[in-house]
Amino acid sequence: MALDQSFVGRSYPPTPPYEVGREKIREFADAVGDANPAYTDPEAAKALGYDDVIAPPTFAFAITYRAAGEAVRDPQLGLDYSRVVHGAQRFAYTRPVRAGDRLSVVSTIESIKSMAGSDVLDIRGEVRDESGDHVVTAWTKLVARGAEEA
Repeated sequence: MALDQSFVGRSYPPTPPYEVGREKIREFADAVGDANPAYTDPEAAKALGYDDVIAPPTFAFAITYRAAGEAVRDPQLGLDYSRVVHGAQRFAYTRPVRAGDRLSVVSTIESIKSMAGSDVLDIRGEVRDESGDHVVTAWTKLVARGAEEA
């Protein structure tokens, strides 16, 4: 079943603030194998001009993907998540994510396309800090594989 095209342009309410912690940043950097000291050492981050450690660029995925779940779980959209694969991801930063940030995300469905029997869903996540300042925009592409013919 094709996804409901009327959802294109639909935005979901801001998520509750996610407080970014040093330990979460360190764990993420370890998980992705990035030994940049700005991710684990406050003094190294300060030497680069930051108040505290910063997060690797892909850290924002953990926050924005959770927020995109609002759209994914919307029963009216008609997405069968058991058939979904992650198609692509990209980010546009205003500034790095920092330890101590309290970030909220507004997710918007940018497009829905049907291609080769699959539905392709593009979701944009706008990440802002407590002051309402933009931190990063993340685009997530999800592909819902079509049901195989019997």
